[in-house]
Amino acid sequence: MASSSDARDLARLRFALRSRPTNVESERAFLDRCSSWMSKALTKENWRCWIVEDNDAVVGALWLQLIEKIPNPVAEPECHGYITNFFIAESARGKGLGSHLLAEVLNWCREQRSPKGRLINSIVLWPTERSRSLYIRHGFNVSSDVLELKLHR
Repeated sequence: MASSSDARDLARLRFALRSRPTNVESERAFLDRCSSWMSKALTKENWRCWIVEDNDAVVGALWLQLIEKIPNPVAEPECHGYITNFFIAESARGKGLGSHLLAEVLNWCREQRSPKGRLINSIVLWPTERSRSLYIRHGFNVSSDVLELKLHR
């Protein structure tokens, strides 16, 4: 599990994952802003982050946000998980680290309860074309019951 002290390394991974030639923010400004956000998020009950290290360097991470549902009067799990910012550095790819990391997180989700003691009902994510096969190998399916409205493109 990541801690607040890992925030700068995690921000570097986020920058590597999301930066483009047309960034609207410098790398340093982004790392400062993202590190601050991540450091705070890692102290909250609803965020978790797993990391992969190689020789004490963070080379991969997967973030999970726990989303509490409104209580139900029936026996139904009252929490969802949202996987985001799953990234393995290019230098560490091809070794099965991503698959191992995802399996670790999914096992944790199956065994844990949310911060308020609620079981995790389902896990959602938005895969890239490249990552889709990894998720399918781990049991994810394309959902027919979730709708999405994109407000900005």
